Amino acid sequence: MFTRTMSYAHGIALLSLLLCFPARAQNIEVGTGIFCDTQHQVERFVALFDGSAEKAMKAVNAEENDPTACVGGIIAFIRGPEIATARTWNITFHIIQVTVVGVLTEAGLQSIGPAATYSIESAEERSA
Repeated sequence: MFTRTMSYAHGIALLSLLLCFPARAQNIEVGTGIFCDTQHQVERFVALFDGSAEKAMKAVNAEENDPTACVGGIIAFIRGPEIATARTWNITFHIIQVTVVGVLTEAGLQSIGPAATYSIESAEERSA
């Protein structure tokens, strides 16, 4: 579910983020997707997903009694390991850990303290 498009402004913002990291900085990606606090919440999102990400996110958030348990948006992140696979009736998703280091706001890409979260990508989007 990640769209890997990056404007010039995003590139400059990412360069700024990289300069804040030590010499062992990892690859920072920018992507659009669904991000949940726990693996269970992502799995529940997939179970509820019927084509409407907004509807599935709202349902998970209501179940968790937390309006930000699952959110959608554009973030800067460091990709972690794939930890599970989840399926709907017609789509297979890979659940991955990600460390969020920035979020896109109206003011542009803003760096944040690293935050561990979980996301999904469809199996069909992966490159061989």
